[in-house]
Amino acid sequence: MAKSYSVDKNIRNNLAKIDSQSVSGFKFKPKNKVKYSGIKVDEMVFINNSFVEHILKRKIKKRLNLYLDYIINLSDDEAGDNSQLEIAINNLARYKSVIKRKYSQYLDRHYIELLLKKINLIEYELKMKYYNYEKTEEKGKSR
Repeated sequence: MAKSYSVDKNIRNNLAKIDSQSVSGFKFKPKNKVKYSGIKVDEMVFINNSFVEHILKRKIKKRLNLYLDYIINLSDDEAGDNSQLEIAINNLARYKSVIKRKYSQYLDRHYIELLLKKINLIEYELKMKYYNYEKTEEKGKSR
């Protein structure tokens, strides 16, 4: 049975609304901040599974590269406190839960396992930097 979608257009405000409640797929809000005259998209729903998988893999790769760049750019003797490391560790733990909860229904089980191993390695490196920083703080304070 084919699904049909209705588009309600408000002529005064030039708004169009598509009923997306009956659509099952991956929903996300685009973050394109470029201003242009045309259609404003508040939410998109991807229905094609292969396209959803491709988009999620790109999104995940981009996020993991951000964490890797953060680890690489940290120097061991960096002055300042380790609050940024704590924030990165917390964000990574939250991202891991999002992958388990939300992305696992769209991605292959083998890919999820491999991804979680990568995230655990990144988390391990961040925690090692955090503990090394704590040890250097303790050595500096004692006499």
